[in-house]
Amino acid sequence: MFLLLPFDSLVVNLLGISITVLFTLLLVFIIVPAVFGVSFGIRRVYMKTLLKIFQWATLRIERGAKEKNHPLYNPSVNGIIAKEPTSLEEEIKEIRRSGSSKALDAPEFELSDIFYFCRKGIETIMDDEVTKRFSAEELESWNLLSRTNYNFQYISLRLTVLWGLGVLIRYCFLLPLRVALAFTGISLLVTGTTVVGYLPNGRCKEFLSKHVHLMCYRICVRALTAIITYHDRENRPRNGGICVANHTSPIDVIILASDGYYAMVGQVHGGLMGVIQRAMVKACPHVWFERSEVKDRHLVAKRLTEHVQDKSKLPILIFPEGTCINNTSVMMFKKGSFEIGATVYPVAIKYDPQFGDAFWNSSKYGMVTYLLRMMTSWAIVCSVWYLPPMTRQPEEDAVQFANRVKSAIARQGGLVDLLWDGGLKREKVKDTFKEEQQKLYSKMIVGNHEDRSRS
Repeated sequence: MFLLLPFDSLVVNLLGISITVLFTLLLVFIIVPAVFGVSFGIRRVYMKTLLKIFQWATLRIERGAKEKNHPLYNPSVNGIIAKEPTSLEEEIKEIRRSGSSKALDAPEFELSDIFYFCRKGIETIMDDEVTKRFSAEELESWNLLSRTNYNFQYISLRLTVLWGLGVLIRYCFLLPLRVALAFTGISLLVTGTTVVGYLPNGRCKEFLSKHVHLMCYRICVRALTAIITYHDRENRPRNGGICVANHTSPIDVIILASDGYYAMVGQVHGGLMGVIQRAMVKACPHVWFERSEVKDRHLVAKRLTEHVQDKSKLPILIFPEGTCINNTSVMMFKKGSFEIGATVYPVAIKYDPQFGDAFWNSSKYGMVTYLLRMMTSWAIVCSVWYLPPMTRQPEEDAVQFANRVKSAIARQGGLVDLLWDGGLKREKVKDTFKEEQQKLYSKMIVGNHEDRSRS
């Protein structure tokens, strides 16, 4: 047995004291407040301090760029092409008005129409409004998270030192702290839901299950240093309904579940995720599907209908876009969730990217890499709006109802409302989309029966 030297003994003692202090701080300032759903306001002070540092760094960059004649970032030249919200017919009429002496309503082919389609094609190639929704937002100011951006070049030694200190803080202090919190939250979730699952069904089990879920999700939220502002909480989803929200990141689930109690819907997984799912379903009636069942739309609709018809069961949490969008827009909602006749509770989620980009580009980053990026960012700041419940009108079909809900979410969250399918992230445009434009133009050329009779 080796005897420790005095220096080695001192190092071990200091390490033990540091670990004890760290876990004491975690318990007192993070875990215990999370259990009771309270906050000391430390994260708010942290956010305000970061904002002041970002503002100083941005001003220093602008001054240094002017001194060295470097180009400054200009949001008006970020590749976006100004487009007027006009129809195909109105735009072609405008072309004919400037280059043709014939009647504007003449149902004939005009050679000038070719220029319209050429221009629209080039605009689409240069500024694809679908593809750009799957890449991170460009920031106007530097958030000290990257020095590789073209707009943020080397300016001064002080900025470089500041960036280096930021790296040390994020990787040597925040990352270990957040990993410890995430491990604590997930461990408590698996253990707590497993124990609660053995209790007989009743109010006691429901009460304990709700608070175990809320406690663990709140700990996980703190593992991301998430600063969330919830609006209009009186509109929070109720039992027997469906909560639908725009989708930016896998952490959307944690953001919403830390303020409400939901039944999750998803595919059965293996590994660690499978362990978590099996533990959760013991304490709460979540809806998990086998891989072979996910593609069966009728089976999925049947399971969801059975769930929402029982008014004692929790509201289902669904993200109808089916994929993550980069926090700038809302894309087409899949109609399946809107066909079952349940009350829909829309929720709009909007992240502030200057503290950390929450968007998950699954085509570029795996889950582990994405989580590492999240845990090494400064913070995750977002706002959540609970919108008034909506029901399907007698004259509406499922698609119209889905579009109405999507428009309400986009309007509240300040997002662009797009009709494109998020599946275009990995697939080609369907022929039906092309055929719709062809049909519109053919109607203009052929005209209606009245036009042909007059001619």
